[in-house]
Amino acid sequence: MTQPENLRSLLQAVANGKLTPDMALDSLKDLAYEPVGEFAKIDNHRELRTGFPEVIWGPGKTDVQIAQIMQVMRLRNPVVMATRIEPAVYTALQAKITDLQYYELARICAITPPTIEPKIGGLIGIISAGTADLAVAEEAAVTAELSGFRVQRLWDVGVAGIHRLLSNRHLISSSSVLIVVAGMEGALPSVVAGLADCPVIAVPTSIGYGASFGGLAPLLTMLNSCASGVGVVNIDNGFGAAVLAGQILRTAEKLRIASSGS
Repeated sequence: MTQPENLRSLLQAVANGKLTPDMALDSLKDLAYEPVGEFAKIDNHRELRTGFPEVIWGPGKTDVQIAQIMQVMRLRNPVVMATRIEPAVYTALQAKITDLQYYELARICAITPPTIEPKIGGLIGIISAGTADLAVAEEAAVTAELSGFRVQRLWDVGVAGIHRLLSNRHLISSSSVLIVVAGMEGALPSVVAGLADCPVIAVPTSIGYGASFGGLAPLLTMLNSCASGVGVVNIDNGFGAAVLAGQILRTAEKLRIASSGS
């Protein structure tokens, strides 16, 4: 169950007399945050506040620390994710968590149920300029899918061969929100936004020759886009783009429900 469902179930059990208030209080004591050893405090309320559970940032943590955090988090969350996990770290983690899934290109490992059904309507279209941008694009795609959103991918359609993009305009028109990932000069989000009637989230990558300055050049291009409706996240931040896209769809769903009830 998700965190909101856990809380609702707990309150219902108190209302039905299956739990005493003291028993419920004991269950609630770790909902705000929960310590893991001396090195981490898990934010158990994050999904209640934001709609997304806490996700583990892998770099800078040992495999032992990541494994301990994941094992505690799985007690309260059906999906537990860790990002920027290199293959050697995954191998060490798998020895400790045998049901761990690994998405190598996205560098994400996760504990998941057998199936993840989409929780919110709408489609997140994810477009990458080049094959070299795929790690960031896949980070966005896998994050969105594990968070319960429908995703459609379109890879290697950068502006150097614009006909590849134009022959796939159906994906642009069918998407509810678009994530566009590009390095080099970073022109692709502007082109896509000129064809789209939905929000475009631009993700600059650190791919490019020297004058791209590790992603700074595409970042500035995207910030200076002449197309309207483009928002920009930080360099290589596929994860953040996926969460923003999810929040856009979640807000649309809330507005739809409010409108249908009025």
